[in-house]
Amino acid sequence: MFRLVAMIVTALAVMSASPAAAGATEIATAAQSLTPNKFVWADDASMQPVSVVISIPDQRAYVYRGDQLIAASSVSTGKDGKETPVGVFTILQKKEDHKSNLYDAAPMPFMQRLTWDGVAIHAGRNPGFPASHGCIRVPAAFAKKLFAITNVGTPVLVTEATADEGWTLPDPADATETATANQQIAAYP
Repeated sequence: MFRLVAMIVTALAVMSASPAAAGATEIATAAQSLTPNKFVWADDASMQPVSVVISIPDQRAYVYRGDQLIAASSVSTGKDGKETPVGVFTILQKKEDHKSNLYDAAPMPFMQRLTWDGVAIHAGRNPGFPASHGCIRVPAAFAKKLFAITNVGTPVLVTEATADEGWTLPDPADATETATANQQIAAYP
């Protein structure tokens, strides 16, 4: 009975919300039950800036336009001893067909570099638990869509918080300053 009431309340909330809020609610609900290699995507392609949140305990990526959730995906972050670092990063480099410099030229399709020492978001094996060498692996179709809407400088928050605990989205203005500084550093020999 409680489950039925909860479903009705959720349906009423979605129907009374704005279309964007309804889409965000549907994405958030679907994100809770994603299985490995699955994602949900409902992007309105507005001009709002994009930001990404990676929740290590949820093993999920959450993509926002402004403050609206537009996509969620299962991920595989770093395994024990090769943990994915937490913090606010910016996309430093993008390469559609990248090979690992560290791990036997392993393919890293739709690579979006977060650190100069080898951490990136890319398409790869996504078993539903931490299994990478520190990178954030996502389903291939999701990686391609994400690659298409991000830029060098897009902010990415990697956090130990769950979606239930919540987080503060990174400020795109701060990300622009960080991206500029990182490009200047990369320009030095």
